[in-house]
Amino acid sequence: MELRLDGKVALVTGASRGIGRAVSAAFSAAGAHVMLSSRKEDALEEARRELAPSASGELEVFAANAGDPDAARECVAATIERFGRLDVLVNNAATNPYLGRMIDIDLPRLDKTHEVNLRGPFVWIQEAWRQWMAEHGGNVINMSSIGGLSIETSLGHYNVTKAALVMFSKCLANEVVGDNIRVNCINPGLVLTPDWQSTAKKLTAASGGDWEAYLDDIAKKNAPIGRFATPEELAHFFVFLCSSRASYCVGSTYYVDGGWLQGIT
Repeated sequence: MELRLDGKVALVTGASRGIGRAVSAAFSAAGAHVMLSSRKEDALEEARRELAPSASGELEVFAANAGDPDAARECVAATIERFGRLDVLVNNAATNPYLGRMIDIDLPRLDKTHEVNLRGPFVWIQEAWRQWMAEHGGNVINMSSIGGLSIETSLGHYNVTKAALVMFSKCLANEVVGDNIRVNCINPGLVLTPDWQSTAKKLTAASGGDWEAYLDDIAKKNAPIGRFATPEELAHFFVFLCSSRASYCVGSTYYVDGGWLQGIT
C-alpha cells in the first residue's frame, strides 16, 4: 500500500535532526512540500541538503524557537506564503533541560520545559488554525512519549508535560473536528535519537559507565522487541496519519513503542 501526500504542505518543528528530520524526509518522499523548522538555521540547511536527493516535494527551512509565539506566527505565515497552504502541522520539538528528581528542579528549567513541550504545541496549533486550518481544514500530530505513562526519577517533569500533551490533544481534537481538522498524538517508545544519546552520556558520565551499554540495557528491560527504534520506523506512521487512509483517525493516541506499553500497568 503506497501512501502519497502529493500536493500537501507540511510544517514540522524540531525538524533538523532525529524524528523530526525523518518525518520531514518521509513526507517529502511521499510528495508533500515541507517546511522544516528548528532553532538553528545552519542545522536546517544541512538537513535540507541531505534530504534533497530523495525528495519528491519541495523543502524549505525557517529557523524558529518552538517556545516563542512570535516565531510560531512568523513560521506559519512564511509556510503559507511560500506554498500557498498548510495541510499538516507536526509538533515534534521538545526539550528537557533538567535531569534529576522533580522535587529539586528550579523554576527557570521547569518553566522552559513547559514552554516548549506544552505551551509550544498550543501556540503552533493556534497559529495554524487562525491562518489556514479553521477555513480549510488540516491535520495536526502532536509528539508525546511513552514516558507520559511511566515514572522515571530523572525525567519526572519532562514526563509530566508529555502526559499533559496527550490530554491536550484529545480535548483539542474534540473541539476542532467540526472544522475538518484531525488532531492525533503519537507516543513513541525508545527511539535512537541524538537527544537519547546525549541523555545516556550525561547519566553515565559520573560513574564512568558505557553509555551504549546503558541504552542497550534499557531496551532489553523495557521493550519486548529488545531494541531501540530508528527515527525512520516512526516516520512511516506519520505519513499514514496524514493520508486519506486515516480519515477516521481523530483524537487518538498511538503507541509506537516496541511493546513497552505491555509492561506498564
